[in-house]
Amino acid sequence: MCGICGIVALDGVLDPRMTAALPAMTAALAHRGPDDSGTFHDPHAAFGHRRLSIIDRAGGSQPMSNEDGTAWIVFNGEIYNHRLLRKTLIDRGHRFRTTSDTEAILHGYEEFGPAVIDHLEGMFAFAVYDARSRETFIARDRLGKKPLFYAVLGGALHFASEIKALYRSPAWDGMLDLTSLEDYLSLGYILAPQTIYRHVRKLEPGCWLRVSRGRYECRQYWDVSEFDGAPHGSKTVDDLERLLREAVSERLESEVPLGAFLSGGIDSGLVVSFMAEALGPHVVTTSVGFGAPAHNELEAAGITARHFNTRHHAEVIEPNLDDVLDRIVGAFDEPFADPSAVPTYYVSAMARRFVTVALSGDGGDETFGGYSFRYLPHAAEEFARGFGGPVRRTLAWLGARWPRSPRLPQILRLATLLENVGRDSAGAYYFDLCSTKPNVVRSLMGLPPVSDLSQTRTYALVTDPYRRCPSKSVLQRAMYTDLKIYLPNDVLVKVDRMSMQHGLEVRCPLLDRRVVELGFRTPIREKMPRLRPKHLLRAIAAKRLPPRLLRLPKHGFSAPTGDWLTQTYAARFTDDVFRRGGAVAALLDMRRVNKMVQDHRAGLADHSWGLWAIWMLARWDQASRQPDKSGEVAVAAS
Repeated sequence: MCGICGIVALDGVLDPRMTAALPAMTAALAHRGPDDSGTFHDPHAAFGHRRLSIIDRAGGSQPMSNEDGTAWIVFNGEIYNHRLLRKTLIDRGHRFRTTSDTEAILHGYEEFGPAVIDHLEGMFAFAVYDARSRETFIARDRLGKKPLFYAVLGGALHFASEIKALYRSPAWDGMLDLTSLEDYLSLGYILAPQTIYRHVRKLEPGCWLRVSRGRYECRQYWDVSEFDGAPHGSKTVDDLERLLREAVSERLESEVPLGAFLSGGIDSGLVVSFMAEALGPHVVTTSVGFGAPAHNELEAAGITARHFNTRHHAEVIEPNLDDVLDRIVGAFDEPFADPSAVPTYYVSAMARRFVTVALSGDGGDETFGGYSFRYLPHAAEEFARGFGGPVRRTLAWLGARWPRSPRLPQILRLATLLENVGRDSAGAYYFDLCSTKPNVVRSLMGLPPVSDLSQTRTYALVTDPYRRCPSKSVLQRAMYTDLKIYLPNDVLVKVDRMSMQHGLEVRCPLLDRRVVELGFRTPIREKMPRLRPKHLLRAIAAKRLPPRLLRLPKHGFSAPTGDWLTQTYAARFTDDVFRRGGAVAALLDMRRVNKMVQDHRAGLADHSWGLWAIWMLARWDQASRQPDKSGEVAVAAS
């Protein structure tokens, strides 16, 4: 895995000061590539690269050129079918100097142009510069496993794997985009293509960007296109098992030590089972958990590890957030509030002690219906809507008056479900996805409440993929929207930044494009018969994993946020959030913030997610004002 950056003049030549900033931009990404670095520039473009050497460690240095130096590439990721692509290109007359996947992309671009994307299977963010045409082509993988940010500053297009590299440009403009604050407070992350900075954008998954003739254009090249199309009675389980075996096998190429993250769930267990099948015993696996049982799956992970005789490393962690929180917050370069970033940071650090590449089970929930806490109520709400207007209005009226105390037993917490019956399915999905509910967010921002959710800014961004999904199943539409919204903006961001903090590459077989397409091609009646979560994966697991593992409840990779806010770090939270002159005081209604804190600590409401988001906003603001180790300002926010 690597870090890439660059600056391309939209017209004419680059400002020499921008070219001179390239080494500093590249150095800002050193954690992503601790093994090597390189730069290239001509009068019109400048590319930088930091390398984590995985494939062709001897010959794969970047930036890499073609034979005559007229085309250059910087690349972050892995192309799993690069050998097959290489053969195709050699047959067409291309000559290779290395065995790296990077060179396959470069020659592929020479041969196919932007259509090279259609020939790539893997995770990637790359930029190719053609000095002859002065055209630059930038692309990101289909599902968003590798990040890519861009900004037009000072008449030049800047791009980088992380925003922190853009800070080093002499044209940097750190003006904030406060319209994204609603996204962040509602969801815990900022929705692509926006960032916290007005002039910086995320290149969205499945999209490419081309700079040519003084202009740049952005296009989508891939999306899930077929839903519910598999014929009834097809051998879906067998097909899925075959694809998973192939996906894992393709991700085992490495010239450095390779292992796996192992949670207590079936997704990572299946990945490890295929790894053991291909590599034999003693696959390296790592797991972490907290002391609290609700946040600890070490026992379940141990069952899988013993079954496959892995070299398993497990730890119970008691994080000292004072030691790691600034590094975690700083890794994202903008506010990010998923607290599972903390255990992800620790498991990445642990894995890096033993391996350089780790396979993970990410992606199974979004494609195969694993989020039962949201999908099952979503299906129940759609069923209730079928009873007609009077019943829907009655249930919605009841939901608005239903008690919401966290002291209620889980089975009696029906307020949201009842309220959602009165909404359309897209609005209900949006309301469920919001970790902090829309009107709570509006009150925090000093805005009046709304009765119509569509009046909130974030609503349209979240519900757009839900509404354009052609499936008639609300569950397929919810899973597709998770694939387009939650997965690339939260899960994959968290995994990439936390693993890259330790120079660790993470590969996700369940997010193989072919696996995802099969998952959505499969009708709900086969994918979730009688609403069974992850039925297809569980059918494969029944043949491959220990039976005891299948009977254990799903925990998820979570953190004891509530305890941290009310006990361990309560004083630090208060100092950071209520600090005079900070972002929270400037942007939010502090009376509302204080009321949330008091209600949470008194047990009257569970505001763990909302308060954690507010704390991370405060910590990000503090980090943005601090100089980094080189003495430069880390974030020039204004």
